[in-house]
Order: sequence, then structure tokens, then C-alpha cells
Amino acid sequence: MKAAVLHKIGDFRIDEVEKPKPVGDQILLKVGACGVCGSDLPRVYELGTSKQKYPLILGHEFGGTIVEVGENVDPSYIGKRGAIFPCIPCMECEMCTTGNYAMCLDYDYLGSRSDGGFAEYCLVPSVWHFVEASDKVSFESLSMIEPASVAQHALRKGDFKTGESLLIFGAGPIGIMTARWAKIFGASVVALVDIDEEKIKFAQDRELTCFNGTDKDFYEQVLEFNGNRKFDVVIEGVGSGITLNQSIEVVRTFGTIVMMGNPNKDTVIRLKEHSNILRKELLLQGMWNSHYHNLPINEWKFTVDQIEKGTLQLDDLVTHSVDFDEFLQVFEDTYHRRYLTCKVIYKGKD
Repeated sequence: MKAAVLHKIGDFRIDEVEKPKPVGDQILLKVGACGVCGSDLPRVYELGTSKQKYPLILGHEFGGTIVEVGENVDPSYIGKRGAIFPCIPCMECEMCTTGNYAMCLDYDYLGSRSDGGFAEYCLVPSVWHFVEASDKVSFESLSMIEPASVAQHALRKGDFKTGESLLIFGAGPIGIMTARWAKIFGASVVALVDIDEEKIKFAQDRELTCFNGTDKDFYEQVLEFNGNRKFDVVIEGVGSGITLNQSIEVVRTFGTIVMMGNPNKDTVIRLKEHSNILRKELLLQGMWNSHYHNLPINEWKFTVDQIEKGTLQLDDLVTHSVDFDEFLQVFEDTYHRRYLTCKVIYKGKD
């Protein structure tokens, strides 16, 4: 089969590799689509794999159809389609035993530590990782269940309530998904902030309000949009010091800032805003990944449910859906920001 394999930092190729064979509890998924995550780009060109394991098939945002199962798996699963939860928890540490699988102290991960979804087929440890979906959910949407669940998780960690106002820094795919979740959750006001005019227009073309954070009257614009009030909840989805400080400025007293963006080198809180955290008694809430346990709610299953009901729309975020003939070039172009991309997807063969 064909697969996109990282051999070392900067050496990313389409290879012919052996098609895996499932045994025991394993399932073999024919990949319908696999999305490029923002973390995949530095993984290829700057950082390498999580444990510097090579060669490795990348890709952790994926879904498809089960085509073969191991001897311990009910064969009725063959033919079912769905998304794959890529985290492989140890199931022994205190985080796993309390259902907090994303916080596992000794986890494996499809696409960054074990072979993932940038391939025609992917070997998955068990059906536990499989979230079934109907044919109402396209393969493109299946590949976005992971980031959509992360976006949903951000709102839940912010304890976002119906009727509250929300401002999101970062108008990439997860930012737009978060805005859509906020509307589903009953936000009174929701807006995004970015500095890239193409991304701002992309969001606006999807009927979302998006401001430019570099405008001189930025604060006046966003507060006026919220009825001259500061925001109840702010999602910091960029990971920069600039946007973190802006978040502290625009959130209300006793408000919540959810820190979703992976930090950059310049993540420094100014003295004035440090003081504001104290004076406004703000809650700075960290978040990581998404929640997969059924209690209090399996966010992945809820994401699939909302897509099936037509409440959550994702497909219009795909700007590039390509096969392996074009994949490496589009991947490189995305890293170098040669043109606008929102969601880039490897699309498997039908």
C-alpha cells in the first residue's frame, strides 16, 4: 500500500509499504480521509516524531471503513465506517482508571508515535478506538471529528453557558469549529480574531464575525460588538503572548480564559495584564485534547451525533482534498504558507 512516511526531519516521502494484517483485537481501517493537523507541519520540518522513531507513517485525524478484523473481533464490524480516536492509553495509570485518557501518563499515539492515517490502510489496536458514524457523515467530516472534538472540549473546559458571550483568538479550523459549537451551545455573542486578512475573509464568508487584532481600534470594535461589555469567556487559540495579553484585556471581571493554543517562544504576560488577572479574579483554564469517556459525555460521539443531525457543519472548511500524487506538494505549500489553506486532507481512494 502507499503511505506518507517520515524518515527523519525534513525527509517526508510517499512509500510503498506492506499492508498490515490485523490479529487479536486489532482492526484494519481503509482510510477514507486524513486531515493535516497544525502539529504535523513542525513534526516534519522542525521537531521530528514524539520519540524520534523512524520511519513512521504520520496522520492522526482520520476515519474510514473497517475492512478486516482480528480473530477476537466480531466480524459484523467489517463494513462499518467511522472515526478513529488516535490516543492509545495504557489503561493502568490513575488518569486512565478515572477515564481521563488524554492525560495518560504512558500513552502511545497513532500518527506521532505509531503508524497513523496518511496511508491507504491503518492498523488500529481495537474497536475501542472506533466511533461509528452513518453515511450521512462524509469521509472529510470523519477526518475532522478529532479537531471538532478539541474545539468542543475548549468550550466545556471554559464552563461556557447558554446566553454567554465568547471571543476566540485564532480563525483557523479549530477556531471556526469553536465558534460553531458556541452557536450550538446558545451563545448570545460569538466572534473571532485573527491578523491574516485571507483567514478573516474565509471566516466572514462562512457567516462568522471576525476582527483584525492589529487594528488600532481593535478593543473598541470588539467591545462595541458585545454591547460595550467585556466577554464572559475568551478562547486563546494562538499560543502567543500578544493574544494572551489581549485576552486578559477583553475578558470581564470573574471571566474565564481558556488556553487552547500551543505556546510560542514569546508567551510573556505584561505587568499590567498580570495585575489584571489578580484584580479581575480571572480563571485561566488550561485544556488538552478532548474527552473520550462516556462520563460525563463522550465528546467524540457527541460530535458525530451533531454532524448526523445536521447541526454541525464541517465540510466547507476543507480547502484542499488531495490524493498521494499531490499530497506532499500541498503539505509543503501549507508549511510555507504559499496560499490560503484552512483544512488540508488526504483523501483515500473509493
